Amino acid sequence: MKNREKIVITGMGAVTPVGIGVEEYWENLCEGRCGIQRISRFDPSDLAVQIAAEVWDFRPEDYLPGKLIRETDPFTQYAFVAAKEAIEDSGIATDHRMGIVVGTAMAGIDTIASTQEILTNATHKNVGPRFVPKILGNIAAGQIAKAYGITGPSYTISTACASGGDAIAQSALLLLAGEADAVLAAGADSTLCPLVIYSLANARALSRENDHPETACRPFDRKASGFVMGEGGGALLLETESRAKERGAKIYAQLSGWANNNDAYHETRPLEDGSQAAECMERAIERAGIDPSQIRYVNAHGTGAIKSDEAEIAAMKKVFGELRPAVSSTKAATGHMMGAGGITEAIACIKAIETGSMPPVINLEDPATDLDLVTERRDGEKIDHAMSNAFGFGGQNSTLIFSRYDETTGGNE
Repeated sequence: MKNREKIVITGMGAVTPVGIGVEEYWENLCEGRCGIQRISRFDPSDLAVQIAAEVWDFRPEDYLPGKLIRETDPFTQYAFVAAKEAIEDSGIATDHRMGIVVGTAMAGIDTIASTQEILTNATHKNVGPRFVPKILGNIAAGQIAKAYGITGPSYTISTACASGGDAIAQSALLLLAGEADAVLAAGADSTLCPLVIYSLANARALSRENDHPETACRPFDRKASGFVMGEGGGALLLETESRAKERGAKIYAQLSGWANNNDAYHETRPLEDGSQAAECMERAIERAGIDPSQIRYVNAHGTGAIKSDEAEIAAMKKVFGELRPAVSSTKAATGHMMGAGGITEAIACIKAIETGSMPPVINLEDPATDLDLVTERRDGEKIDHAMSNAFGFGGQNSTLIFSRYDETTGGNE
């Protein structure tokens, strides 16, 4: 049985290491600019990994009142600012028929780590009364809901690096179930603290190219040496087509397909043959009601971690066979933004459909695959369908399909 109501995108927001605001983010992505540098937030000299993609130009006082800054972790601040842009972009009036879903991998880990360091070294062991609300994963949704009067369904999803993609999928399910007419899907993380870096560095997951930060992240390259941590926030406003048309909203694209599954294999390593990731992609394509040949652009998970990239390559080979959709990974520019990545990379797919441009995989010198990797910005493309992949620890797989909006075609199943 089909529900013919379409799910459409009417607002977008982004806070990233290569730009704050969707337009700056998108233009810098397409220009191949890199946000990876030596860490400035603290002295990283004693760490094996001293590079990351910070949100370099973010001054919270430019966007948030002082009280909110004092009471929130950076991940909440990033989510809030991205949400603000998406809501304003959509022009929607928030009400009880609007919901919110936030995806985050590590929530307030930055505040947890810094507070414990202060507590360990303090003469007077004093932890502020706002510590717990600052670190809770659901507090970003709570702060956004309070600010905008969003009193509908409110969920927080934590599926590691698939969190942002899954937040979008969950938003769609709420809309199709009739639980809301509009849902704000947001994703955010700020994990740039010694505690997390020590762990991932000891796991040999991170690139140690400290002397060459801008070329340290190399997705799908034979010289890849690990991923680079990033941070930020992203947000999308999803609506039923009928609600969006009723209020005369600008529709950027349709969310035509989505899927989620699990490798059921290992807590950090993906299945080497990519079989479950491939099944996730195939299910999303099937839900979209299209054929793999219609996917023109894939924004890959592509982290620069060799085993992860190899598994994703194998998965794409299974799905597309001899077909050659254009593929790029934007993490070489933004770093791995964890929960924010699934949202901001979805925005890249939507912008690709809207503008006909494809952002490049920067730093690609020796490709490890014969996939059609975008090595330089491509313009003037006709992109009707684009895929976004987000895979995470715990075997999490998430795939989204965005399509050019056409009010004459059918809706979602």
